[in-house]
Amino acid sequence: MYTQAPMDMIAEDWGMVDYINAYQRQRRMVDAVIAGECGRLVFCEHLPVLTLGRLFKEESLLNSQQVIEQKGVAIHSVDRGGDVTLHAPGQLMVYVILDLNFYQRNLKRYLEKLEQVAVDLLKDFGILAVSVPGKRGVFAGADKITSIGIGVRKWVSYHGLGINVNTDLSLFSLIKPCGLDVQMTSMAQLLGRAVRMGEVKRKWMELFGNIFEVSIV
Repeated sequence: MYTQAPMDMIAEDWGMVDYINAYQRQRRMVDAVIAGECGRLVFCEHLPVLTLGRLFKEESLLNSQQVIEQKGVAIHSVDRGGDVTLHAPGQLMVYVILDLNFYQRNLKRYLEKLEQVAVDLLKDFGILAVSVPGKRGVFAGADKITSIGIGVRKWVSYHGLGINVNTDLSLFSLIKPCGLDVQMTSMAQLLGRAVRMGEVKRKWMELFGNIFEVSIV
């Protein structure tokens, strides 16, 4: 087990990308980091898709899979933690391929650090948000704005979190997000204006680098 933080990570912006394509690229990156390459911080967006995590419960879908797919929303079971979540345009996905040997193999602390980056980012945009004990993700008041679900292989993380920036929130009516009876919100809804995705990405890189003590190139 390593004792100091990695020296750097490489940031990549994949833009709008098919979910399965992004998942397969993440898996290859995990192999590369296991082999000794530096970590990756990936930004992207997806066309509407529901992903079902390892703790998925059928009652978390509020419509049949057939009805959901007829609405143009794909469904995939994936190897991350958590229940069901939705990805859609306007939601910034942040995939973190990181060697957790540098962080004492502490998954709880890793998740807390991810949440702290999101909380600090939202604060910089004038949004008061918090993490809630016992509920993964970040909340603005009673509403959820950031969802988190990770996978780990040989102590290298993948998957990550989704921040609702300019997301069409009506799509969340298809599910109980993360299996919770909760409303979803977005930065655009709370601020009353569209938010530039590039600004969110730049701020995320800055805050992530500070909190995880890494240089991002």
